[in-house]
Amino acid sequence: MRSRFSLLLMSGALAASIACAPAETPPAQEAAADPCAGLNTLTDAEKADGWQLLFDGSSLNGWHGYNGESTPAWSIDDCSIQSVGTEGNYGSDERVDLATDREYTNFELALDWKATTAGNSGLIYAVVEDPKYKTAWRTGPEYQLMDDASSPDQPSAKSTGADYDMLAPNDQKELKPVGEWNVTKLVVNGPRVEHWLNGKKILEFERWSDEWKARRDAGKWGEHEDYGLAETGRIVLQDHGSGFWFRNIKIREIGADSDEHSEDGDDDSEDGEHTDSDEDNEDDE
Repeated sequence: MRSRFSLLLMSGALAASIACAPAETPPAQEAAADPCAGLNTLTDAEKADGWQLLFDGSSLNGWHGYNGESTPAWSIDDCSIQSVGTEGNYGSDERVDLATDREYTNFELALDWKATTAGNSGLIYAVVEDPKYKTAWRTGPEYQLMDDASSPDQPSAKSTGADYDMLAPNDQKELKPVGEWNVTKLVVNGPRVEHWLNGKKILEFERWSDEWKARRDAGKWGEHEDYGLAETGRIVLQDHGSGFWFRNIKIREIGADSDEHSEDGDDDSEDGEHTDSDEDNEDDE
């Protein structure tokens, strides 16, 4: 009897201890996935190959307004550098562009970008900063970026991938629709320049050749005597009053006359040489 009584007491005590025990804390919820994971980073192979990031994913470190101007139209959004645009999504070509702190001579540059409807922007290189120049495009050639579908004169030397108002891209160009990311590559190696879009080489030309000089002087650039002449300069993202996003911006400096530039990418064109077209010469940067 005593044994049964003791067992009952022990059972009661155990039940009481279980009832009084604090409720088990549920496991902590997993941290929300980082929306920027995998973006604006370099692989070990890219680091070994000399690539460097021009955008850290969270700030404008390494960039400044052209000629030291303030940059109210530039911000960080969606893991990207954003030009916020204007009410009409188009503005003056004398707005403040974003320039790298460093200057570059021979390089391979890659970036992702997406546009808004009727958006207009550009990737400008060999840019000279000096108060006598009001804008970057007066000194540096431009890889044109825009919403081709909203432009009435396509293809032309004012379409995406063009050497702006100089040379049109070839028929290998495959541009993603507005709101989707495109991948641009720009190779500058001495006089040789290559424009790539989404893995295709869409334009190749030589700066400072007799043909280049004749084309330059015959168009709008004849009014800007220093346009395209610098070998070394800053890299610039253009603010033309349109909403654009730029991410995964990286650069690899290369030696002059290096053949490294054509190692990757699907080059289905014969030689990527420029195609002549009837370009108008409106002053519409």
